[in-house]
Amino acid sequence: MFEKFTVIPSIDLKGGQVVRLLRGDMSKATVYGAHPAETARQFEEAGAELIHIVDLDGAIAGAPQNIEAIAQIRASVKCAIDVSGGLRTIEAVRAAFVAGADRVSFGSAALLNPELVRQACQEFPEKIFGSIDIRDGKLAVKGWVETSQLTVAEAAERFRTAGVAAAIVTDIARDGAQVGVDSARIAELAKSVGIPVIASGGVASLEDIRALRTRFEAGVVGVVIGRALYEGNFSLRDALAVAAG
Repeated sequence: MFEKFTVIPSIDLKGGQVVRLLRGDMSKATVYGAHPAETARQFEEAGAELIHIVDLDGAIAGAPQNIEAIAQIRASVKCAIDVSGGLRTIEAVRAAFVAGADRVSFGSAALLNPELVRQACQEFPEKIFGSIDIRDGKLAVKGWVETSQLTVAEAAERFRTAGVAAAIVTDIARDGAQVGVDSARIAELAKSVGIPVIASGGVASLEDIRALRTRFEAGVVGVVIGRALYEGNFSLRDALAVAAG
């Protein structure tokens, strides 16, 4: 699926608005816009081939809460969209695809209900991503408000066995904080888990993208970028140019 290193802009939805959290804290949300579809259109115009959409309310509630906003995004862009947040049943997964998702990402579901991920991978082959969210070396679940007893390696093994196309790995301590990425650590993780890894959390500069791109052969196939784009650290066009080398 990933023939080249891919830059994936992110749209986080809370109450139908575009927001970014600081280190996964729902009480520390910065609102960047009231029109997610317009944000998605701007990303597509800049060259995005895939947009990562997170239903933050859904992640907390355990069921999708921003399906309408996702449907509006789908109506506004032709590029692929990846939807995550609150997908804990096969019905919710199907609803996300009906709303226009091209991919969906599972986090908590893999830990709470491994059979669901297997079923989704069978029903939607090559369209399922796993989410591995790490806080202090441990897995965070349910909108990052709880910690799982599973190790990162165990979660990755579940995803690999189920047949996910890739795993989005987020370092929560870095997420939204623009403190830079640890590309060596992410490459190490990609090698150990044996599935393609998309890095997420902490991207602050074009240098971070450059560093991650050099790890493509190690299995780091892309990067999700949020706050750095919204704060204007660099443009999506520049990020895509760096990714292309």
